[in-house]
Amino acid sequence: MTQIYPGRFTAEMEGSFVVFIIGMRINNLLAVHKWLPVAKAMPPMLKELHQHPELGFISHELLLGARGVTTIQYWRTYEQLERYARQGQHLEAWQRFNRAVGTDGSVGVFHETYLIEPRCSESIYVNMPRTLLAKAGSHMPVGKGRHDSRERLKADKGPN
Repeated sequence: MTQIYPGRFTAEMEGSFVVFIIGMRINNLLAVHKWLPVAKAMPPMLKELHQHPELGFISHELLLGARGVTTIQYWRTYEQLERYARQGQHLEAWQRFNRAVGTDGSVGVFHETYLIEPRCSESIYVNMPRTLLAKAGSHMPVGKGRHDSRERLKADKGPN
């Protein structure tokens, strides 16, 4: 069972990091032969990334929606994310997608990349398991000087 941390917690990452959101959307529910291979491509990539931390992958969360799947990923650097995108299982999956689906409209794919500089993020988790940034970075109770968003951003900056 997932451990719930009662109370208020926050998370921190040391240094800069990358948030990468990638997913797929089923545009034609009847085109199972198109979208099922796309949906099945992500689990082997995530397994590969978890088995090889030297690639720069830190953690992920998987979100299921009515028409698709989204993965929120945390990476050490953009360069490591970019390198992974051009090799191995990801490159093979992308090539298969372009051959099988291309621009026929049956399945959509997307990604967004955010480069987060030190002290430019804050978070709050109330009665939650370690998730998202709290799973990728340090997870700690909200304490003095960290009770609201602005305080948490300032607290990470250290003395001025």
